Amino acid sequence: MSGATYSRKMWPMLLALPLAFAVPARAAAASCVAPIVLGDGWKTADPQALGFDAAALCAALERVAVDASNIHGVVVERRGRLVAELYRRGKDKSIWSLFTHETNFAPTVLHDLRSVSKSVVGLLVGIARQQGKIDVTASALAYYPSYADLRSPERDAITVEHLLTMSSGLEWHESVTSYGGLANDETRLYWDWKPYRYVLSRPIVAKPGTQFNYNGGGTAVLADIVVRATETPLRDFAGTMLFEPLGIHEWEWVADPWLRPLAFAGLRMRPRDLAKIGRMVLAHGEWQGRQVVPADWVAESLRPHIAAGDGLGYGYQWWTGTVDREGKKLAWSAGFGNGGQRLFIVPELDLTVVITAGAYNDPQIRRSVPEIFGQILAAVRS
Repeated sequence: MSGATYSRKMWPMLLALPLAFAVPARAAAASCVAPIVLGDGWKTADPQALGFDAAALCAALERVAVDASNIHGVVVERRGRLVAELYRRGKDKSIWSLFTHETNFAPTVLHDLRSVSKSVVGLLVGIARQQGKIDVTASALAYYPSYADLRSPERDAITVEHLLTMSSGLEWHESVTSYGGLANDETRLYWDWKPYRYVLSRPIVAKPGTQFNYNGGGTAVLADIVVRATETPLRDFAGTMLFEPLGIHEWEWVADPWLRPLAFAGLRMRPRDLAKIGRMVLAHGEWQGRQVVPADWVAESLRPHIAAGDGLGYGYQWWTGTVDREGKKLAWSAGFGNGGQRLFIVPELDLTVVITAGAYNDPQIRRSVPEIFGQILAAVRS
């Protein structure tokens, strides 16, 4: 599938905050409050002290608080300090749940990240590369000696980097139907005993590196390559090398029936901890004086390596784009997840915005996310 086709079908969902079964979430009692101090490594600041129009930012949060959509939380961070934090009660559904349930979201409550998990996996690949364990120019099949029967000049040309940029050229249908449906190739990743072989054995339909096609299977393979190359379980590697250095101690990585973490969609985290990842990326991979992810890897991750259609680009498991602000294009990078999960970073403004929601597979309020994001950007004055 071409990048343009993907974008026509998925971009409204990716940059949207859909409704959850058209049932409104109920707003918290206080809709515009300062972030609380939890002793989790975050410092807070008054919005005005960090260049915000405090009234405009508060108005943006108040609109979220009374909106009928199923938005669960918004966290705003700038220059290393939390400036705004809002949570609501709303309907949610985990990956393995058949039914929704009401949840009181709060600063310490974990939330599904869905495909924002992919952006985290991209960072883990960079850490393993820094350790000399992964070569992104190598064939992906080089890490699978038991798949010798799949080797061919055409398939060997698919590199780790092609998986990172979702340009492997492998046939994959993930955006033609709702997630969870049998026609969606991602669904097989949940139950297949050999999901990595399934991904790597798909027919080749395009020359690697020439065409963007959204592919969670590639992310699953990337995570497995990290495991194989480092000889460390994914949860252990992520915890030791990424989460612990950021002071992220409460998180989950949902598994498949064989207890393998669902690398492409299974991460659960507190929104304010997800904002730490945004801050670290904005700081070129550094957190509180410690280099967690190599700076050159962060730069490559955020650089658009391939066009994804409709003005979007794709880096190493990170989306890239621009938004109009004060008569010019302002660049952003982001992790996107089904249901309204978003991690936006805006380097020029030194700004991170996290949004969580429970609108899985529902594109009805496709205007909400850009409106919220735009209102927060408009509140930045200096």
